Amino acid sequence: MAMNLWRILLYPFTPIYWAVVVVRNKLFDWGVLKSHLIPMPSIGVGNLSVGGTGKSVVIDYLISYLKNNHRVAVLSRGYGRQTTGVVVADVNSTASTIGDEPFQFFSKHKNTTVVVAEKRISGIKRLKEMNPTVDLLLLDDVMQHRYVRPSQMILTTTYRAPYFSDSLLPLGNLREVKSGAERADILVVTKCPDKLSDEEMNTFSQSLNLKHHQKLFFTKIKYSATVQNKKHKKPLNELQPSSLLVTGIANPEPLTEYLMSVQLKFDHLTFPDHHFFSLKDIQTIKKMQKGRVILTTEKDFTRLEPLMKDENLFFLPIEMEFLTQTMKTQFDSLLVKKDH
Repeated sequence: MAMNLWRILLYPFTPIYWAVVVVRNKLFDWGVLKSHLIPMPSIGVGNLSVGGTGKSVVIDYLISYLKNNHRVAVLSRGYGRQTTGVVVADVNSTASTIGDEPFQFFSKHKNTTVVVAEKRISGIKRLKEMNPTVDLLLLDDVMQHRYVRPSQMILTTTYRAPYFSDSLLPLGNLREVKSGAERADILVVTKCPDKLSDEEMNTFSQSLNLKHHQKLFFTKIKYSATVQNKKHKKPLNELQPSSLLVTGIANPEPLTEYLMSVQLKFDHLTFPDHHFFSLKDIQTIKKMQKGRVILTTEKDFTRLEPLMKDENLFFLPIEMEFLTQTMKTQFDSLLVKKDH
């Protein structure tokens, strides 16, 4: 309710924000502000909304698929990190030094180079100097960072809250006008229901008003049957009779709905997206734990685990899954064609 009130109070500023965004994009379109084509095969992933569209799951899929045939690097802003400038992930990195999502990529994909930089051009320069063998660059959250231009752009939007039904900040959650979607080569609809009819997909597609060069894919979240931490794995259904769910993500609703669908009982303690947990937060979590397993997301685990050192802290792995095998094959073939 308080958030809605703030949006109403800030509504008069929406036209100002719109004007700034439109003028900025036009300056790039006209070449007044320079956009540099990245000098290597590259795939950017971004969105038009403020968080919660599943970009990190798409990046994870791309790394998993492409790392077998390419020397892959990931470049990110490193949102929420407590450092500045260009930082290259190494054995001493943490979520606080490079950001929770980059640290997640680095921890999970051991042979993948991860670099964070506010100025992506600086990050690319450092990457080329330190690892010239990299032959494919993935850029996380780069849709609005138009100073660099990847070979291919993937735009993510959720099925439940698509960008075409949203409004510009501060009234809505869009950080860019809807026409910005035209810069994408591929649109990935994330967090879909398990099954969608052809009619439902066609209706959604028509609302997107795709351009001739754009391809559309529908995906869902696939949850693991096991939870894990650095030492152990256990079946999700063994978390009975109850567990404590701790989340610091933009939209935990799909996760909570899934856990309820598999009859898992839990109390839910929620924090803002990319929240860095304080000592007081940890004390609150431990007070609510009451001897139970603490369940969290993989991203939140990177921030919680160093502070808690609790063997009863587990995360539930997720991955992106296409609604049909045909979609997966077509998506993968586009990447293969584009990066050669």
